[in-house]
Amino acid sequence: FHLTGIRLAPKEQLDIPVLFMPHAMKIYKAEVVIHVMRENGENWSYELSAESNEDLNSNFTMAENGGIQGILWIYPVHGMPEAPQQKLVVVRCQARQRVEQRVEMLVIGVMPAALPDAKNSAAVNTSKSADTQVHLTDGSPATVEFLYELQYQSNEIKSQLESLVGMQLVQKEWDTESRIVTLVFNVVFAPNKPMRSGATLVVQCATGGVWKFPMLFVATEPEVDDVINIEAVGLNKESIVGFKLTSQTR
Repeated sequence: FHLTGIRLAPKEQLDIPVLFMPHAMKIYKAEVVIHVMRENGENWSYELSAESNEDLNSNFTMAENGGIQGILWIYPVHGMPEAPQQKLVVVRCQARQRVEQRVEMLVIGVMPAALPDAKNSAAVNTSKSADTQVHLTDGSPATVEFLYELQYQSNEIKSQLESLVGMQLVQKEWDTESRIVTLVFNVVFAPNKPMRSGATLVVQCATGGVWKFPMLFVATEPEVDDVINIEAVGLNKESIVGFKLTSQTR
């Protein structure tokens, strides 16, 4: 849209509404351009230097007499559509145990022009980082790139879960007709104590679109370590038994 004739007093603030209504899961790009001119129609004078010559073409509108008629502020806007939150995925394990679980995530709405031929293979970049790029290619220059990351609700939960949870993409399938990409992850959960913490798997496509998959990690009570038997030596007499406790952390 285009707005003109807005009068702004010195040091006054102006709110500019930006509305984003995507029709497809792709990146939308636009620019918000602010053009300011003096209310009395006079121009600004300036001294030209070698460094400012290039800036004049992009940041100012020039008058015929050589003065500055208007000043431009240009703000690039990138719109990234986000899919509705998906079904909750629960990973459950007993404390001090380890579980591996295959989880399927359906990425719905990928643009058809970006999808490769399902008959060909895909290359996966298995980085140790939380951010992993996945290239689905059909041998042609057109590829589909996904970036996935496990995000936590707070820094406290992150410090608690980061070393206990591992995720790796092991399989992917795509259907150009339904525009659905199936990403299969191998999730490893090895809790050291009972807990119940949430996280979100965020999948982003290079052609545009963000999909969020909520996850819940539940660690149940561990098995009993041992049974301590205390044998009485007599009525109203103390019986003592000793046992060792080993801490796994400092």
